[in-house]
Amino acid sequence: MVSVVRTVLGDVPAGELGVTDAHDHLFIRSPLLPGQELDDPQRARTALREFRELGGRTVVQWTPYGLGREPAALVTLARETGAHVVAATGLHQAVHYSAATLGRVVDTLAELFVTELTEGIGSTGVRAGLIKVAGSFHELDAHARTTMRAAAAAHHRTGAPIAVHLELGTAALDVLDLLCGELAVEPGQVILGHLNRSPDSVVHHEVARAGAFLAFDGPSRANHATDWRLPEVLASLAEAGYGDRLLLGGDTVVPGTPGMPYLLRGLRPRLELTLGKALVERILIANPARAFSLAG
Repeated sequence: MVSVVRTVLGDVPAGELGVTDAHDHLFIRSPLLPGQELDDPQRARTALREFRELGGRTVVQWTPYGLGREPAALVTLARETGAHVVAATGLHQAVHYSAATLGRVVDTLAELFVTELTEGIGSTGVRAGLIKVAGSFHELDAHARTTMRAAAAAHHRTGAPIAVHLELGTAALDVLDLLCGELAVEPGQVILGHLNRSPDSVVHHEVARAGAFLAFDGPSRANHATDWRLPEVLASLAEAGYGDRLLLGGDTVVPGTPGMPYLLRGLRPRLELTLGKALVERILIANPARAFSLAG
């Protein structure tokens, strides 16, 4: 059976993803970030074209429900640039939504996620290819547990991978205890994001040993203080035998973030000096092809 990844233009063989930005945002709006919206199609087009010119092929957009995903615009951009674009369903932390928005969806989250994965987002017919949820700082609050339970239910019905925003890189082990322990999601179907924001080697090695994918998704203003440690962190994990669990992303979340072109123009050559070209290629190509495939 050929593994497939669900893009906004349809399912494609996982082996066709090519160089992949495993966590980014072409569009995102949040009341937490007033005046810092990413909602300009021309800006997104320019970034995506530059990414393609640098050898990039696929961008996985982690923007979930209610935060300005712009599915129709993603289709247009994918067609114009020749890029594969993966969209997300799911729900972010409660602080990113109004009480009214949460009230409309909280009791039917699993059905919402399944519908967006199998039928389409709203009336667009554009299907999501992953489920994005979020933890809280050093714990899983009630909202996180509710959304993760819904994500696990939707995963078991659709095979879609689950991508997790870890607040400042924390609570990774709690996430795995819930998703992979209590809720029986295979660890290889879970992608843990923002681990570079908390360069705790003990935690990194434990979640890699468990079998989850580790997404190091910077540089950005939010985690600039730890960006310089990324080569040594990845080298340590690779030397321990976890090179097949690593992912890289740009995580363009506000204007001014270096973003997806920098991932290839600036970060890739720096990592090649430490890790070697073969391992960096695996992190950018082979690992995402496995991480974002639909299970079964």
